[in-house]
Amino acid sequence: MGDNEFVVVANRLPVDKVGDHYEVSPGGLVAALAPVLRAREGCWVGWPGNIGETLEPFEFGGISLVPVTLDQNDFERFYEGFSNSTLWPLYHDLIVQPEYNQEWWDSYVEVNRKFAEAAARAAADGATVWVQDYQLQLVPGMLKELRPDVTVGFFLHIPFPAPALFQQLPWRNEILEGLKGCDLIGFQRNTDEDNFRLLTQDIRTGTFPISIDASEIAVAPEEDVAKLRAAVGNPKHLLLGVDRMDYTKGILQRLLAIESLLEEGALDDVAFIQLATPSRERIEHYRTTRKDVEEAIGRINGRFGDVGRPIVHYIHRSVPKEKLGTFYAAADIMLVTPFKDGMNLVAKEYVAAHPNADGALVLSEFAGAAVELNQAYLCNPFDLESVKAAIVGATEPDAARMRHMHDWVMEHDVAAWAQSFLEEL
Repeated sequence: MGDNEFVVVANRLPVDKVGDHYEVSPGGLVAALAPVLRAREGCWVGWPGNIGETLEPFEFGGISLVPVTLDQNDFERFYEGFSNSTLWPLYHDLIVQPEYNQEWWDSYVEVNRKFAEAAARAAADGATVWVQDYQLQLVPGMLKELRPDVTVGFFLHIPFPAPALFQQLPWRNEILEGLKGCDLIGFQRNTDEDNFRLLTQDIRTGTFPISIDASEIAVAPEEDVAKLRAAVGNPKHLLLGVDRMDYTKGILQRLLAIESLLEEGALDDVAFIQLATPSRERIEHYRTTRKDVEEAIGRINGRFGDVGRPIVHYIHRSVPKEKLGTFYAAADIMLVTPFKDGMNLVAKEYVAAHPNADGALVLSEFAGAAVELNQAYLCNPFDLESVKAAIVGATEPDAARMRHMHDWVMEHDVAAWAQSFLEEL
């Protein structure tokens, strides 16, 4: 038994190894939970990110970190396999077909046990343990068996599918049993909570939409914004997309909508910046997504661009968090068009970056963010005409809509999210 009154369990530790030192990972979850961990003398259990690396617990930034080792088999079967080729597509409404593989499931059970045992060792008597996301759905049940004295919360950051879809999963009962170890399960949207409650009434649940650390979105210097706009030819309309290169994000759909508007002459003097962070590139569906996106970019630039003046400016690598603010501030229109998304914090970051209520947000109605940011230009990403209409509407934005969303995001930040969940727990 450990001496940590509060334990966070997540697939990844909140740090990345850069050369011979660690840096804090970007992301709202780290920002939300770091102060709670410091205040409650807690620890964070997770994988450090390097395959096969075994590390002793260590301190970083005032937080105790407890590393869990994953070997090559774990990474391929638990992470790339069951987590991201079975659960991810299933929970995102079968945008691609999930694969059901017994070896992957066995690895999922085994790795979840590693995390549960690490949490059981770290937690003090009567501690609170907060487990994060779809990779670790068996941890609550395993942990309760090992340590009936602890209080266990679980938060699902991605959507939860309709019962008819979830019931495809050969191990559906085992997943539900694992989650029955929870004292509280949190979901992003009422729809996700309702879907889950149709399967079982045995667990206390709640809806807690996650948010951002608004203070992290610094106001970009005007000269940086002017420089970025000049670099893409000072267009009348600068459009922006910021995503992981993932088939759920609808990147191709927004490109096809822009192409169609250019064809029709409904959009002129426009530039589009697409920042796409590499993601799960060893998985076939992700490689196909990248190929399709890059083909569309080449075709649009070939048809409508000029020498030194492409329409689409494409970056396929990570962009540092501090630079993102400049992209957000420079963009007249933000395109967030996922087929399905638990929340989508990029939408909230863009809104936070526009305190003057300029700019416009085109947002898929299937993103969790659409519930709160319902003043955005909402669209159905499965309907090209709907995406086109939202983009055209956003070219003449209503500042009142942006002001309403900005006020909401600033008030309902990530600290408020963590506090509301933990109070309920």
